[in-house]
Amino acid sequence: MSIQPPERRAKHLIDPTAPRKRASPEEVARLERVQRTVLSVLVGTTIFHLAIGLVLAAVFIDDSERVAQVGLCLLGGAFGVCAFAAAFVIHQRKNVLSPWLLLGFAPTVVGLYFIFR
Repeated sequence: MSIQPPERRAKHLIDPTAPRKRASPEEVARLERVQRTVLSVLVGTTIFHLAIGLVLAAVFIDDSERVAQVGLCLLGGAFGVCAFAAAFVIHQRKNVLSPWLLLGFAPTVVGLYFIFR
């Protein structure tokens, strides 16, 4: 009678006889913080790219359409403010109104500079 050795399981596979340990509350909090940061950066940069695109469209429109140029620049600023506000909401800030929201108007200021120079 031969005794067979137990079958070796590869280390990267789940072992049903040894379940994973549960994450501690500190580890869960750290993971949530990282997830919020990544999400806010993705949302912020995506919306901010839209704002920059609107301002670039305003710069490349013919100068005879000055009202459209200014309107697109203002819309770009509104979307820029929305980008910062979305990041604040994702980070669950109690007061979304902050001086940092003024940075959202940076594309508008740059666009108006190039339009009126």
